[in-house]
Amino acid sequence: MSPPSRSPSSRAPAGVPSSGNAKYAVIAVVLLLAAGGIFAWRSLTNRDQTPAPPPPIPSAAALDKPPPNPHLDDVPPPPPPEEKPEGGAGGGVRTVYVAGGGCEAKCVGAPSTELAQALQVRGQQARRCYNSALASDSTLKGHVTLAVKVGPGGNLCGVSVAANDMGSPGVANCAANIFRSVGSYPAPRGGCVDATVPLSFVPQGQ
Repeated sequence: MSPPSRSPSSRAPAGVPSSGNAKYAVIAVVLLLAAGGIFAWRSLTNRDQTPAPPPPIPSAAALDKPPPNPHLDDVPPPPPPEEKPEGGAGGGVRTVYVAGGGCEAKCVGAPSTELAQALQVRGQQARRCYNSALASDSTLKGHVTLAVKVGPGGNLCGVSVAANDMGSPGVANCAANIFRSVGSYPAPRGGCVDATVPLSFVPQGQ
């Protein structure tokens, strides 16, 4: 005997989903809504995380300029020079003058033993000037006197020809240059000294 067939009234009307199909349709709608929400959330998140523009590149002039040094800016300027007034009612600024080695002052010193010996050695060296001139003039002879001024510290202040009876300035000037070639001498006693150095130039054996 064949099973009884369902009556047409027990079937679902056309176009209406059954209970099983309705469950799947609801799940599909929920998934679509969830996917749309995730897409919208990601779009908002990416918009908020837009990278900031890079900082501007400094120009070459700004790179060449050194940065300010706060430590140097904090250093106060030096105080003005202190002016010490002279004694007396008028006051004023005191100015100290220092003579150059005592050469400008009036000499009141005396030659020391070492200074006298050094001047004598220079006088013997000046004989070369006379021997050179004697080769050209065998009759040349005479006396030359040099004035030598030596400062308090032994510095040479000057050399000049005080007297010359040889008739020619060549030997006297050469002898003065011998004394000038030495920049300093032994110090005199008691300050600067004006020394007079007599030189006698005669042929050997006379």
